[in-house]
Amino acid sequence: MSLDRLDLERTRAGVVTSLQAHWPLFLGEGIVLLLLGLAAMIVPPVATVAVEILVGGLVLASGTVGLAMTLRTRGAPGFAWSLLSALVGIAAGVVLLAWPLSGALSLTVILTAFLAIEGLASILYAFDHRRELTPRWNFMLASGIVDLILAGMIFSGLPATAAWAIGLLVGINLAFGGIALMAMALQARTLSGNRP
Repeated sequence: MSLDRLDLERTRAGVVTSLQAHWPLFLGEGIVLLLLGLAAMIVPPVATVAVEILVGGLVLASGTVGLAMTLRTRGAPGFAWSLLSALVGIAAGVVLLAWPLSGALSLTVILTAFLAIEGLASILYAFDHRRELTPRWNFMLASGIVDLILAGMIFSGLPATAAWAIGLLVGINLAFGGIALMAMALQARTLSGNRP
């Protein structure tokens, strides 16, 4: 057995052991994600505004920190570009916080791309689990497929879908991710109960 293969086997064994030892934490996380997802699906416009406000706050904080660091390093090369970048970040953050729905279209496009990438990653993750870890890999596969379908639906309905899509997408994604985590945690509990 090659050294790389031996390292891979040790890593897989460590993941299985960790999952089995901490399954209640994964179950709890799955329940919380499911509940948050259901709340976001019930009132998607509110969830859309919440995501916009969160993103606006992060962009504003990033611009503010960037401005402070730029002003402290006035003599550094690229000072003007760094200053411009920080001011644009602050302005974008203020706009998103003051008028959260103004950025809904661009954030919907970004979220759609995120869901497509996450869906693909979840599918690949599920196939790894199918080969190595748990017979409940199909929940993770379903989560990835749902992410890809949602990404396609939202993208095809732009720009009309921007007002409600972010909240609904986040809700569905959280709910399916929570169900997948709960299923894997319960399977890990079953497997840990069968260990000698």
